[in-house]
Amino acid sequence: MSMNSQGRPTVAATAATSDLPDTFTGNRALQIEEALLFEVGRDDVTGVDLDEPAEFTPRLGKLARQQPIDLPGLSEPETMRHYVRLSQKNYSIDSGLYPLGSCTMKHNPRLNEKMARLPGIGDVHPLQPLSTVGGAVELMAELGRWLLEMTGMTSVALSPKAGAHGELCGMMAIKAAIAAKGETRNIVLVPESAHGTNPATAALIGFKVVTVPARADGTVDPEAVKALLSPDVAAIMLTNPNTCGLFERDVVEIAAAIHAAGAYFYCDGANFNAIVGKAKVGELGVDAMHINLHKTFSTPHGGGGPGAGPVVLSERLAAFAPLPFIRMEGNDPVLVESEAALKPGETPFGRMTAFHGQMGMFVRALSYMLSHGSDGLQQASEDAVLNANYVRAGLRDLMSQPSGDRTCMHEVLFDDTFLEGSGVSTLDFAKAMIDEGYHPMTMYFPLVVHGAMLIEPTESESKASLDLFIATLRDLVMKAKAGDLERFEQAPRYAPRRRLDETRAARSPKLKWEKPEPWAEAAAAE
Repeated sequence: MSMNSQGRPTVAATAATSDLPDTFTGNRALQIEEALLFEVGRDDVTGVDLDEPAEFTPRLGKLARQQPIDLPGLSEPETMRHYVRLSQKNYSIDSGLYPLGSCTMKHNPRLNEKMARLPGIGDVHPLQPLSTVGGAVELMAELGRWLLEMTGMTSVALSPKAGAHGELCGMMAIKAAIAAKGETRNIVLVPESAHGTNPATAALIGFKVVTVPARADGTVDPEAVKALLSPDVAAIMLTNPNTCGLFERDVVEIAAAIHAAGAYFYCDGANFNAIVGKAKVGELGVDAMHINLHKTFSTPHGGGGPGAGPVVLSERLAAFAPLPFIRMEGNDPVLVESEAALKPGETPFGRMTAFHGQMGMFVRALSYMLSHGSDGLQQASEDAVLNANYVRAGLRDLMSQPSGDRTCMHEVLFDDTFLEGSGVSTLDFAKAMIDEGYHPMTMYFPLVVHGAMLIEPTESESKASLDLFIATLRDLVMKAKAGDLERFEQAPRYAPRRRLDETRAARSPKLKWEKPEPWAEAAAAE
């Protein structure tokens, strides 16, 4: 087997999927072709045996089901095989580098999982009497103390369930503070490069969104902010480091201008992983910031939850933290759950959720903090920035950077200029990465950059891992520039499913599975 110039084995042409013979089953060794549950399930099979119910009088009346429920069933072994096979088709942080920019897909230490399953933690219930969950309340208080120390803020709301939920919490605190002053400010400034949830959150609670134009490098010009200030401006929602992977160098001046106008500074904390132990947002002038525990403190990411997005608040907003919250009385944490328990000066804007937050995520995040310590958390941030710049340095001679060749923070942003004239699109390039065993980077975001490719390796990756990733992208770039269109236009070729006809899918979507006709009937119909 020959070696290419990057030191990786070159896949022999005979290994291409299209050159291999078909198998009877459709399987390819241990890559098993798995049908839909509706295709393999039967309505007469179940993983458990249920006795026929005794005679009873239905109470649903006309609402009672008239036809069988028609849900497919599998035996227990079939169920296990079905979902295990599906899970093997997933890409995850446990299977490889996950370079999604602005998402911080970092390793989830198994120690955290062990801690989250401890008796008294894994089985704690939100409806237990407070007298039985003193340890859980103390753990929440300790997590909050760490978050406040790292951010330099005054109070923390733990109940929000995710980043966007945390944004909503912070902006609702700002809205409550404005109302408490008898003001009617209704404009929120949002930079062009902001996460899409920022303007959506502001609009959701009745604010009018005004866009702040970005400079050529994607950062915000304080003069552009000042030009938009008026007595109607309630807040600015700014991400720092921003979504172009750059630190907002004028953040202190922007905060000062916002405060001078009587408005508030909301910071999107999605990229907090780049500055933990390096900069305290409270000292930068921030009034509210959500913290994604999955992005910065290694709790599991995605999958529909459970999530956690605590919000830290400055002294200007501390009184408006939602119920429930933890009050320290001496050295004792007290969980305040109702308005009846409030003290003078505590004016929460209401309640975000029924209960206190997601205990499993709190435990995982605190486990990560305690195992790293303050110096370890700082090193994680430094390593995240180092790794991103290592990727930048390894690709800058072949891939184009919209902000020029300048040091980035935790993620590096490329655009598609280097693909001009090659016939290869940003999407083609990303699909080819799948064939190489990598989940594509974030594409077409931020929107201020045409053909954006945003790469965030995080601190989890070793030099060897990054070297292989860089070599792979270099090989793809050189193949694109050499006109090897076949490698890109048909990609992915080795994934369980080939490329989707996205235009047809958008114009003629199939939103419901329909049982295919039997072969005999289909043949007769022809």
